[in-house]
Amino acid sequence: MRKMLLLWVLLLSSVSGELVAQTANRDNPAVPGRVINIDFNRAAGPLNTMFNECVGAGRANEGLRADWQQQLAYVRKECGFRYIRMHGLLTDDMAVYTEDSKGNPVYNYMYIDALFDFLQSIGIKPFVELGFMPSALASGSKTIFWWRGNVTPPKDYEKWGALIADLTRHFTARYGADEVKTWYFEVWNEPNLDGFWAGTQEEYFKLYSHAVKAIKSVNASYRVGGPGTAGAAWEPEMIEYCRRNNVPIDFISTHAYGVKQGYLDEFGHSGTVLDKNPASLSGDVLQSRKEIAASPMPYLELHYTEWSASYTPADPIHDSYHEAAYVLQKLKQVGKAANSMSYWVFTDIFEEPGPRFTPFHGGFGMLTIQGINKPVFYAYQFMNQLGDTELVNKDTASWVCRDSTGNIQALVWDFTNTHPGDSVHNQQYYIRDLPSKSKGKLKISIANVPAGTYALELYKVGYHCNDAYSTYLSLGKPAQLGRQQVAQIKQQNDGSPVSREIITIKDRGTFSEELEMRENDVYFLNLIKL
Repeated sequence: MRKMLLLWVLLLSSVSGELVAQTANRDNPAVPGRVINIDFNRAAGPLNTMFNECVGAGRANEGLRADWQQQLAYVRKECGFRYIRMHGLLTDDMAVYTEDSKGNPVYNYMYIDALFDFLQSIGIKPFVELGFMPSALASGSKTIFWWRGNVTPPKDYEKWGALIADLTRHFTARYGADEVKTWYFEVWNEPNLDGFWAGTQEEYFKLYSHAVKAIKSVNASYRVGGPGTAGAAWEPEMIEYCRRNNVPIDFISTHAYGVKQGYLDEFGHSGTVLDKNPASLSGDVLQSRKEIAASPMPYLELHYTEWSASYTPADPIHDSYHEAAYVLQKLKQVGKAANSMSYWVFTDIFEEPGPRFTPFHGGFGMLTIQGINKPVFYAYQFMNQLGDTELVNKDTASWVCRDSTGNIQALVWDFTNTHPGDSVHNQQYYIRDLPSKSKGKLKISIANVPAGTYALELYKVGYHCNDAYSTYLSLGKPAQLGRQQVAQIKQQNDGSPVSREIITIKDRGTFSEELEMRENDVYFLNLIKL
C-alpha cells in the first residue's frame, strides 16, 4: 500500500511539475535569439545622415538667452546638427517691423543679427521659417501661444513682399550670397491649421508667392519652399499651384507626429495616445515622397521640418527612455525618403504655453531646462558617432558602419510599443515607473575584421540606464530641483560606457558580441583600432 501511495505521489508531482512548466512557458514564452551578421568588406555605401541635417527650436527670441545658446552649442557639438529651424523670426518680440506716422515701413534686424551671428559662430545654419506676422503689418489681431505670434494674413501683400526682399538683401550683405545659397527659406508654419493661419489655402498660396518672388529677386539660387503643413497635408496642391502659376519652389516641407489625436494641444489637456500602427509617422514620410515622385516636379527635396513621437510639449513620452528607441526606429523606417527629419526640439527652453514650472513636464526637448540629457539625446549622439560608410545589414533595427581609419560602430535597438492602447493617455502612462521586459539575446557578428588590437566601448540607454526621468522619480518628483539634485541626475545619466575592454582580432577574424536585450534598449558599440 505504501508503494502504491508513493507511486501516486511521484506521478502527481510529475504531472504538477509539467503543468507548472507549461504555465511558466505560456507566461514567459521563449524569445528567439536575434542575430546580426555583418561582413566588414561589404559596404552598402555612404551613411545617409539626414537624421542630423536639421533640428528644431521653439522661437527666435528664446535664442537670445544665454542658457539656450549654451545648450545649442553642446547639442551641435555632440549630435552634429547642421541646420536649426524655429518659429517667430518676424514676431513683435524680435522688433523687425513697424511703420512710421505716414505708414512707411521701418525695418530693424538687430535681434536677428545677434541670433544668426551666434548660429554662425558655432557652425550651424538657419533653416529660415518666415513667420509670424508683425502686428504693424497684420490684417487682424488673432495670435497663438503665450508669446502671441500673430497668425493673420498681411494687410498689404506688397508690403509683405517688400519686407521679405529687404530681409533677404540684409542677409546677403551680412553673410554673403555664397553662404545664403546654402540656407533654406520656408514660408510660414502649419497654414492648414486654423490656429496657425487665419486665412484660406488660397491666401496662403498668395503669401507664399509674394515671399518666394521677393527672395528670388535678390538671388535666384536661394532655396525656398513650403507649405510647412501639419499632417503631411497640401503637398500635391502646393506643387500644382506652383506649376499652374509658374511660381518657383525648391522643396516641400511638412510635419508628422506619432500620436493619434488632433493637433495644437500645448498643455496636453486632451490627452494623447501613441499610435500602435507600426508604420505611423514613417508611413507619412514615405507617402510624401511618393506624392512628389508622381508629381510634375519629382526632383523636389522633401524636408520634414517637425517630427517627434507626440505633438504636445506636455507629453511624458518625450522624457521617457521609450523615446530613444522610437526615434531610431522611425528614422530607420524612413530610409532615404526625406532629405531631412528635423526633431522638434533640442531643448525644453520652449515657451509656447508659457514658462514651465516643473523640471520634467513632458517637454519636446532633448535636454531639460536645466540641461539634463534625456534618453533621446543619446540616440542622436550615437547616430552622430557612426562612421561614414554603412555596411550591408539585413537587420531592421540597427546600423553598422566603419570609418576611414578602420574603426567599427554598431547602433542597435529594440522598439516595443508597450502602450496599453486607447484606454490610457500618454499623460497617465509614461509618468509611471515602467520596467522593461526581456527580449532575449542579441548577437552581433562581424566577419573579416582587419587584424589588430581594439578598444571595445559599450554604451547603453534603457530602463534605469541613462534614463534621467527614472532618477527624478527616485528623488520623489520634486517640483523644483536644487543644484545638487541637478548634478546628481546628470552624474547618474552622463552617457559613460557601461563597459570597456581591450580585444585582439587575428588576421581577418570575426568579432562577436552577445548582449541581453530588453524592451526599448539602445546599445552603441564602438570598436576602436589601436
